[in-house]
Amino acid sequence: MSGLSWLIQVIEVLVALLAAPHFAGWIAQCRAVLQNRTPPSIWVPYRNIRKLLIKEAVLAEHASPLFRIAPYIVFGTMICAAAIVPSMGTNLPFSNAADAIALVGLLATARVFMALAAMDVGTAFGTLGARREMMVGFLAEPALLIVIFLASLISQSTALPTIADRLATESFALYPSLAFTAVAFALVLLAENARLPVDNPATHLELTMIHEAMLLEYSARHLALMEWSAALKLFNYACIGMALFVPWGAATTAMPTVPALLVSVPILALKLLASGAVLAVAETVFAKLRVFRVPELLATAFLLAVLGLLVHLLLQG
Repeated sequence: MSGLSWLIQVIEVLVALLAAPHFAGWIAQCRAVLQNRTPPSIWVPYRNIRKLLIKEAVLAEHASPLFRIAPYIVFGTMICAAAIVPSMGTNLPFSNAADAIALVGLLATARVFMALAAMDVGTAFGTLGARREMMVGFLAEPALLIVIFLASLISQSTALPTIADRLATESFALYPSLAFTAVAFALVLLAENARLPVDNPATHLELTMIHEAMLLEYSARHLALMEWSAALKLFNYACIGMALFVPWGAATTAMPTVPALLVSVPILALKLLASGAVLAVAETVFAKLRVFRVPELLATAFLLAVLGLLVHLLLQG
């Protein structure tokens, strides 16, 4: 790998770090417009993070070292995921480490540490949120793995950059199986990122919230890292969806490095704006589900993913 490739890899991670709060703010703006409300400033997530970073942290009396280091572990795993996901290019230094199954495990590691930290203090709401988070993860991961398995069958590889490279460089073709898996992936994205109809990040109702319940005991820099990690997770999932279903525009191995970078950055911005608007529409249309109805939603995602896999096998056979 050349030095320019490493430079682009660093730029990709920096773009993810800086664009993730912007992406969350864009979704909040779109939701406000669709709900006929005055939209908040798109810089609100940045201001909240900056405000929390300069405050003094207050920890629970019985918090263990796990509670203190969990935000850094979660934030680090999200940065690693941002380096692996091919958001701007596929021929980058971390391409060989970008196995899609390992990426799912990396995201699951962040979830486990968040749940452990939430249960560490022993509060009722933290434990409740951790249990619900693990339930959502256990139900969403099988559907996500089947979606990735189908894309691996099409591209003959489990490496996410290779999948995106294969789908982007080959002649344009429509895969009916990907239509089912795209819907399944969208449902998984909403569930994994605590968005409507699974959870509502804008409310703080103790009996219904999932993600926010795990963060009630955090403050200052720890809460800032957790909020930044949540924005990075949403950004990473959006980039995974674009790599699987809309891979065009990213710098591939067949394109010159510098011109490809100059083209991929504005295309990535346009795709993020479009995906954020679609997510805002979905969150506006759907109503908040009761907690015991969430498994039914994720079971639908799993069945759609299996149906897409069966359609692919039947058409190939």
